[in-house]
Amino acid sequence: MADIETSTVSEAGYASTSQVGEFDLRIDATDETGPNPNAALVATYASCYLPALRVGGSQRGEEELGKVQIDASAELDEDDDLESIAFDVHVEADLDDETAADIAERAEGICHVHSALREGLHADVSVYPGAF
Repeated sequence: MADIETSTVSEAGYASTSQVGEFDLRIDATDETGPNPNAALVATYASCYLPALRVGGSQRGEEELGKVQIDASAELDEDDDLESIAFDVHVEADLDDETAADIAERAEGICHVHSALREGLHADVSVYPGAF
């Protein structure tokens, strides 16, 4: 049996709804009724990286990062394929640059989406401690 199973259905057009566990996830290639697949992937990547950053912080002895916000951006190529992703990570905790960089690097090793993406598409991460 698979570890993850989903079911995705489209009745017509370019929108689909995926059943993911008990949740419905609506994706629309035209951005009319939900985010497009590229945007959903970028959001999923950030949603995975954020808790990985907290775990990386705990591993580094920084248990309380406080509020964390990831502003993600992505560039598309001429075929509308993802070409690059960048994360601006704003962290409430006042970390020194070395600690912030170490936590960010640890998060890359923990984030499952990061591991699943081709190397050329890994996020370019900038961390801004003391942000809030």
